[in-house]
Amino acid sequence: MTYSIKHQKGLTFISILLILGLIAFFVLLGLKIGPIYMNHSKVVNALAAVENLPDVETMTKHEILWSLDKRFNMNYVDHVTEKDITVTTGGNYVKVEIEYEIVEKLVGNLSALAEFYESFEVGDSGEE
Repeated sequence: MTYSIKHQKGLTFISILLILGLIAFFVLLGLKIGPIYMNHSKVVNALAAVENLPDVETMTKHEILWSLDKRFNMNYVDHVTEKDITVTTGGNYVKVEIEYEIVEKLVGNLSALAEFYESFEVGDSGEE
């Protein structure tokens, strides 16, 4: 018996299962990684808000950390601790750096690692 290509239509059951499996994997990936980037956008917004404070150059290290912590608590920011934040002050110069990483378990022993680094500098450091 010979079959022509015109008579072959549709997908096999195995190919449908493979396609559904791929779709399910990418949906799972989106559901696990999406909140990580939403959290990071809150970190960026809080950092930008502190950078735009009118007297940020004259604030002490403690005041800057307190201001960031207040914004993180208000926006329910996770995964950023005080040890992830570096504040450098001197005269009318402030540099704030936030560097942190998040490991999100996906399935079994498969995990996703996301590393983030954000910073800003305000004022004159005196270096030319």
